[in-house]
Amino acid sequence: MSRPADPPGLDATTPMGVNVRVENLNKRFHKGGQTLEVLQGINLELDAGEMVAVVGQSGSGKSTFLHVLGTLDHPSEGRICFDGTDVFQRSGAALDAMRNRRIGFIFQFHHLLPDQDALHNVMIPALIGGDSTESARERAAALLGRVGLSARLHHRPGELSGGEQQRVAIARSLARSPGLLLADEPTGNLDPTTAAGVFDLLVELNADAGSTLVVVTHSLELAARFPRVLRLVQGRFEEHDA
Repeated sequence: MSRPADPPGLDATTPMGVNVRVENLNKRFHKGGQTLEVLQGINLELDAGEMVAVVGQSGSGKSTFLHVLGTLDHPSEGRICFDGTDVFQRSGAALDAMRNRRIGFIFQFHHLLPDQDALHNVMIPALIGGDSTESARERAAALLGRVGLSARLHHRPGELSGGEQQRVAIARSLARSPGLLLADEPTGNLDPTTAAGVFDLLVELNADAGSTLVVVTHSLELAARFPRVLRLVQGRFEEHDA
């Protein structure tokens, strides 16, 4: 089956770093006869290539926002536009293909496949996207070299330290040169020294790539390294002086 055609603004020639516009975004959950309003009327614009940290109390909805922004979940109301195009006008395979090509994800607990070595873990997004095995392997090896793991290509996650696993996850997130990179507490499971190194690496690589970067972190110290910090309070964002 052929892949659905891309609407204007999201084709393969779109420049690195997407402009993100969030309009009246609401997200609620229904459980046990009760309604929980998590995100309430968020309006936000991120310039292409901008790097933003998101902070807030535990349970404030930071991860929910990241999941909706990354199209892993749908909003209850509102729109999210990448380069002027409403991403949720897509559905099914077309939305999946856009996510694979345009969005990179880094999570706190890596989510690496335990039975695959570092090289194949990084290759997976490119293979899913239809790249050749040779092309995917070449890019994965280059990315692992960039994160300092050239000697660990054929080690499985269980043979790597926590910091090394997260560096594999960073390399994987960049496998398709995404225009939007989303990181949810990417250093939250690491000791402070390792966390600082991984965080610096993420920022450095993203600055080279030019992606729009949104990082959720509980650490105000790490957030202070970003030029823009947003605090999520009662379902809405406030600009925060880090």
